[in-house]
Amino acid sequence: MKASKPDDEAGASWPAIAMGFFVAFGGVLYGYDTGTISGIMAMPYWKDLFSTGYRNSNGDLDITTSQESAIVSILSAGTFFGALASPLLADFFGRRPALMISTWVFNLGVVLQTIATAIPLFLAGRFFAGFGVGLISALIPLYQSETAPKWIRGAIVGAYQLAITIGLLLAAVVNNATSNRPDSGSYRIPIAVQFAWSLILFFGMIFLPETPRYLIRSGKMEKAAAALSRIRRLAAGHPAVIAELGEIRANLEYENGVSKASYLDCFRPPILKRQFTGMALQALQQLTGINFIFYYGTRYFQNSGVSSGFTISMITSAINVASTVPGLLAIDRWGRRPLLLMGAIGMCVSQLIVAVCGTLSTGQHENGDIYVKNLAGQQTAVAFVCIFIFFFASTWGPLAWVVTGEIFPLNTRAKSLSMTTATNWLLNWAIAYSTPYLVNYGKGYANLQSKIFFVWFGACFICIAHVWFFIYETKGLSLEQVDQLYSEVSNARKSTTWVPSETWEQHQHAAESSEDTTGTPKEESGAKGLNATHVEEKDRNGRDGEAEL
Repeated sequence: MKASKPDDEAGASWPAIAMGFFVAFGGVLYGYDTGTISGIMAMPYWKDLFSTGYRNSNGDLDITTSQESAIVSILSAGTFFGALASPLLADFFGRRPALMISTWVFNLGVVLQTIATAIPLFLAGRFFAGFGVGLISALIPLYQSETAPKWIRGAIVGAYQLAITIGLLLAAVVNNATSNRPDSGSYRIPIAVQFAWSLILFFGMIFLPETPRYLIRSGKMEKAAAALSRIRRLAAGHPAVIAELGEIRANLEYENGVSKASYLDCFRPPILKRQFTGMALQALQQLTGINFIFYYGTRYFQNSGVSSGFTISMITSAINVASTVPGLLAIDRWGRRPLLLMGAIGMCVSQLIVAVCGTLSTGQHENGDIYVKNLAGQQTAVAFVCIFIFFFASTWGPLAWVVTGEIFPLNTRAKSLSMTTATNWLLNWAIAYSTPYLVNYGKGYANLQSKIFFVWFGACFICIAHVWFFIYETKGLSLEQVDQLYSEVSNARKSTTWVPSETWEQHQHAAESSEDTTGTPKEESGAKGLNATHVEEKDRNGRDGEAEL
């Protein structure tokens, strides 16, 4: 099915689309920071300056494995705590101010990294940069989901992942350009460039509105109407604006009637299933092994003996960007379940081939240095690393953010999203910290080398099962209809044929009518008072169904 604006949907869609794609730019901050550290740690000047006296097998000054683990993983530790803290900002200040505040937390981290000449200050800078990234990574999908038109919501939220891939590519390009400089500019230039990305996001957010859903949640109906009219380019009193506001409010009133929206409620029915789905999805996204390639890719490819590690890193980053585009185009056409299932199968097969070819085509000297026994086998492994990146970037990369951004109800959305995002960062940290110990040679290390890809293969196999049993199809549904889907369908596999039968406002009216046993007219609720109107429209499967404008 082609994703396009429904003929009977009132108002303009382009403002919301433009807002969503602009906010997605924040993904560049994470992608660039992630991509730049691998190259920086391989730069000769940086290793000489930051070494505490350790020398590698070639006799050159270098950092130890524990220092490498700390430097790479401290960013993820910061993002973990930043993601958990995001609801405090999002629910108190609002989605928009929270994003603006987060950019300056990130800027503090950039300043500390830029001026650092030793590991302790560099670590502090990476932690604060990570804290800012963690805040931003939870807030961006939240803002996008609450403002995007339902028919293109997947592509808009998925654009966050596209921005991450662009950041990775920019990092590879800048690292390659400065890596051989014989001065501090080799690492300070790549780090300082991050100010530009942060300031673009900050100044852009000044001109964007708050999300109508947050304003309704805060009881600011007039401001919500003004924000929605600005987004839809309709008058605040237009029937379509009134209907949409009424639907959001009716849904919120229903949620408030069954849940107090505490953190504990996120782990109780009916939210428990969704919380598990989102947290497992984000955890599995990390366990596919994608960040092994981008955190340690430069060193891995250098050790494999295939060309220049920096060159291969640029190639893999370019593939990552290009592969994300077809995925964004397919999200709202093919749906979430089929894309995630196809991606999981493709990644699983690719990682198995990389593991087998990489293990059989390389050997190891007594001092731990890797040598290539079969160049064709090693080239095959590198080729399937690229194929793996294609499957990840076109499916699991963007869709993990899309699914988690749309499956939670309004009253728990900020808290639930913060925990799913924190799960992503927790696994990100665990992988970043443990990988050197799993891969490197030496006493106390596992020395897995290419065998690490067998671990990623096993995780990708679990990805297939998770999609099959837990991922609901939410293509073409409003966020309020997604709530209705979860309340009416218990089996994820049956979600593909579900059609919304009524709106939340109609549901509330029916409930009130059934409770009024005396026949006396009840006082109208706020949702009823909005006098929302509804029209017939084609449902997402092409059949007639009733939904709000």
